[in-house]
Amino acid sequence: MLVELRLVDFALFEEAEIVLGPGLNAITGETGAGKSLIVGALQLLLGQRARPEVVRTGAKRARVEGRFVLEVEGWGRCVAQWLHENLPEAIEEGLEDDSHELELILTRTITRDGRSRAHVNHRPVSGKVLRELTSQLVEIHGQHEHQRLFDPSEQLLLLDTFAGLEEQLSGYQERRARWAKVLSELDGLEAAEIRRAERLDMVRFQLSELEQAGLDDLNPKALAGERDLLRNAGELALSLDSIVGDLFDDEGSALEVVQRSEKILEDWNKRVPGLGESLSSVREASAYLEAALGDLRGIRDGAEANPTRLDEIEERLASLERLARKHSVSVEQLPTKLGNLQAERDLLEQDGHDGAQLEEQAGKLAKVVAQAATRLTKERAKAHKRLSKSVEKSLADLGLERARFEVCLVPHAKSGDPIDMKRFGSKGAEAVEFMLAANPGEGTEPLRRVASGGEAARILLALRGALAVRQSTPTLVFDEVDAGVGGRLGPQVAAHLGALGEHHQVIAVTHLPSIAAAATRHLRVAKDVIDGRTRTKTGSLSGDERVAEVADMIAGGAEQETARAEARRLLGID
Repeated sequence: MLVELRLVDFALFEEAEIVLGPGLNAITGETGAGKSLIVGALQLLLGQRARPEVVRTGAKRARVEGRFVLEVEGWGRCVAQWLHENLPEAIEEGLEDDSHELELILTRTITRDGRSRAHVNHRPVSGKVLRELTSQLVEIHGQHEHQRLFDPSEQLLLLDTFAGLEEQLSGYQERRARWAKVLSELDGLEAAEIRRAERLDMVRFQLSELEQAGLDDLNPKALAGERDLLRNAGELALSLDSIVGDLFDDEGSALEVVQRSEKILEDWNKRVPGLGESLSSVREASAYLEAALGDLRGIRDGAEANPTRLDEIEERLASLERLARKHSVSVEQLPTKLGNLQAERDLLEQDGHDGAQLEEQAGKLAKVVAQAATRLTKERAKAHKRLSKSVEKSLADLGLERARFEVCLVPHAKSGDPIDMKRFGSKGAEAVEFMLAANPGEGTEPLRRVASGGEAARILLALRGALAVRQSTPTLVFDEVDAGVGGRLGPQVAAHLGALGEHHQVIAVTHLPSIAAAATRHLRVAKDVIDGRTRTKTGSLSGDERVAEVADMIAGGAEQETARAEARRLLGID
């Protein structure tokens, strides 16, 4: 439980030490005195976002410190296990070898610029770690906390907590997660198969274009050369005729001159030594000229205008260039592209995925999930009537003796619907709806539609009473949860808070004198002005001080004997 809360330069608190005890702790005081500041300090200690406005004017920082002491054999066991796993260095300081108690000191510091730091047993921790730890220590129910009762997910959580189904729900969720994973893999497989089929269609289409292009004997250079020849056929033929005439055919042509020179050199080579190399060079020149003659005559004879052939070549080259641009390659690389596409087609045709094994696994897991959901539904069906009766009994004590309260299980789907994730949700096969008929003769309606604020607050107390033994949070804080509950019902509300105090430490901020009188410890919050500064102080009340406070809560009549007599009656003082 929370045994001490210390505030330093927090809002209107300059310095305060609030000592709390087991059972019901009541915090009272005039409106605006600062009672809710204590709840705000606790929320800050539990990891709520820090605001620089909480730093007292003139101070550099505000500090909230809470000391918790837990029985190791009770609630402290789970907390100690969490600390061993997450903050082993903190538990070393909080738990001595021969001690049966776990002590935790939680600190939150906020500076003027809004920065904050958190410590557990003087060890710095992150806000996330602080929230995870404190969620096991304190549960705060604010003035509008009963609104959470209207949330179906909160209603389901309350039913499962009452029935003790935490482990069964965890097992169901684990099985459902495995099923969801296989279904996701199956969906991914189907998506991959669709992508494979789409790609295979595209590759086949591209292949058909390339194969129709006839790339087996592709020689773009030869085609380009033939095109250039045909484009210049007339002019080239005239030029070649002139060259052939000059070199070979005309009288006194170059070939005739070289051949005549060759004969002369042959004769002289027989008579004069040293002309052999020159004779050899002239003979080579003659041979080259004769070879060139054949080539030039062949080109000249082929250089005839052929518009039909030129059109064919132009169209062929244009078609090849279009294909090359389409596939982002050069014309010369088209055969390579064809080969790559053929290889990809063969691979895609062989790479079909068989999802039969996954489908079989998904079917088996679906049955496992359905079985786990069925077990969960049966346990909830057993518990929901017991919870309804328990809450109705408590509501009768709280002034709603004619109210009917029902816990209804609402299946996500009908029995004939497909077995899918919608039918088996994250928390089972059904939702929960709290139903209320506040007056006789009326049909039950969902709680969110018919419950007033006062009725919802009383239902919250009734539920907390039903869950008292199951609830794992040691400290419950009620911030004016009695708002909307008239003074006539104060004793009943006080009795329920007192009953909760048998299983929890209960801290109640209240305006009802009956609740204050039922508390095992009574704290009063008051404001005072000292040296022109407003300061809020707290103190534990007993004896005449407590009688005066309760009397003042009755009718502002601390000085009236009738109010004081009623206060003594509530406090059980003769």
